[in-house]
Order: sequence, then structure tokens, then C-alpha cells
Amino acid sequence: MPEGFQDSHSLLLLRGLPGSGKSTLAHLLSENGKYPVLSIDSYFTHPLTGEYNFEFQKNHLAYKQCEVRTKEKMEQECEKILVDNTFTLEWEMEPYFILCARYNYRIFVITVENRHGGNNIHAIPKDQLEKMASKYRVKLM
Repeated sequence: MPEGFQDSHSLLLLRGLPGSGKSTLAHLLSENGKYPVLSIDSYFTHPLTGEYNFEFQKNHLAYKQCEVRTKEKMEQECEKILVDNTFTLEWEMEPYFILCARYNYRIFVITVENRHGGNNIHAIPKDQLEKMASKYRVKLM
């Protein structure tokens, strides 16, 4: 383990296309809410009704809110933090790498595949999913 990192503090980034099961896996790994699960989707989900209303022009605000909430959880020294977003592009993960270095968290990037045939609940058209998939890169080394 790199010097300065706390063995007990980890950030797990769950990435994958819409419908792959990222949120489901994140909640499973959170051990029934013991660990926080953060997501860009939270910004677009009404806190009382649970209704999801995505607005592309506010996407940058959702990204920022998720980063800020992650930073707050690190400042609270949460042992494990889960973030489930598509993270189809490398730059989308970069702020989390920086936070982990700053707060001495280990980072794990977990790619979630849609092998179970899940549906994307955000009504993203197939052609858009194909565009997202074409940009998706996995770093194995």
C-alpha cells in the first residue's frame, strides 16, 4: 500500500452504462446503509417522492454536488464511501482521484457490466447508450 494511505479508508467508484446495476450493487456494498452511497442521480431525484427528473443543462451541478458530498464524507472520516455514476470518461473520475490523494483514501474503480440484462430506468435511447459505450475505456494496467 502506498505510504500515507489509511488501510481502513476506501472510496469505491462504481462505473458502467445506465442499467448495468451500479446503484443496486452500491446499495448492496453499503451494507444496508452503513456506508454512504453517493450519486449524480441524487441531484435529479426528488427527496420526498423519489421521482427522477434529469435535466442535461444541470448535469455539471450534479457532478459538483457529488464531488462536494464525497469530500464532506472524507472529512468525516467515513471508513468506506461508494459513488455510483456512469464515469464513462476518464476525466469524470479525476476529481475523486485528487480527493483520495488529499484525504489519504484508497480508491477502487469497479466496472459493472450489464450481464443480467437490466433496464436503464432513465429512458436513455439505445443510440445514446451506444455512443456512451464507444467512449468507455477500462484501464487494466
